[in-house]
Amino acid sequence: MEALLNRIWYQKHWGRWLLWPLSWLFALLSGLRRLGFKLGLKASQALPVPVIIVGNITVGGSGKTPTVIYLIELLRHYGYHPGVISRGYGSGQTEPRLVPQGANPTDFGDEPAMIVARTQVPMAVGVDRIATAELLLASADVDIIISDDGLQHYRLARDIEVVVLDASRRLGNGMLLPAGPLREGEWRLESADFVIHNGEASDTVREFGMQLIPGAVLSVAGENQTQAPTAPMAVKAMAGIGNPERFFETLSQMGFKLEAQEVFADHQAYSLEALAPLGDELPLLMTEKDAIKCREFAKQHWWYLAVNAKLSPQFDAQLLTRVREAMASKQKANQKGQSDGV
Repeated sequence: MEALLNRIWYQKHWGRWLLWPLSWLFALLSGLRRLGFKLGLKASQALPVPVIIVGNITVGGSGKTPTVIYLIELLRHYGYHPGVISRGYGSGQTEPRLVPQGANPTDFGDEPAMIVARTQVPMAVGVDRIATAELLLASADVDIIISDDGLQHYRLARDIEVVVLDASRRLGNGMLLPAGPLREGEWRLESADFVIHNGEASDTVREFGMQLIPGAVLSVAGENQTQAPTAPMAVKAMAGIGNPERFFETLSQMGFKLEAQEVFADHQAYSLEALAPLGDELPLLMTEKDAIKCREFAKQHWWYLAVNAKLSPQFDAQLLTRVREAMASKQKANQKGQSDGV
């Protein structure tokens, strides 16, 4: 089903016209929901600290997680204490929970487990993002919250919106769900504070290019790194992410000879049996997100490629300016609230 939808969304498959009436229904319902918030019929709730939303207007992988990790490191470098909230997609649980070190992706979601493993950031997951954020604020020293996804979660008031797009896929066929990959129309980009194009190198006035820079090839099992495969070795590769072709292309550009490329569904749970057909005769390379789900049963010849987001100094400067403005606004609002309560 996922493969068919990708053909419909990104290859102008004729099936999009069969789904077109449902897209109109989706547009109507989502439009009425947005209108409810705009007219005040539904209320957005503000938090006592600034909120940065990192989301997209398309379904599937666009580079949100590397962007979140980049923002965590940037904010920390300038003295802030960020925390992260997420829905915890794929965990099957709804109540707000703190994400511990060594979190099992099955219990907390793939991306939260990966983000905490990489950054050790305070993080909480839950369906209700406001309750999740309140739990995080009550449990950790956090002065700014990054929401991993949640652009369309309008009940959570936000101070800064960062939209991430895949530069190669962009908006697909330009149609709304389910005929296309769009959660909201292209018009939504106009109201975002920052638009990041994952895979582009150049910036414009309010849109910024982001490159994912390959890092080290690391052992999934945490074994001796001296045996890590290097180009131009022959390897097998697997990926269970939103855009697996980007990962395979990166490995090829690094000089690896890909003898096999195995695509799995995004958020798929793995087992030793499921990966057995990939064999043991060649090193197996996977994404960092996949590695988090395989570490408990990893073999010695399994490796993952760490990638790091790279954005321009111009993006950093503009983002930090907006953060300082949001901090000042929150402090003023909090002081007013305290004085009104006296």
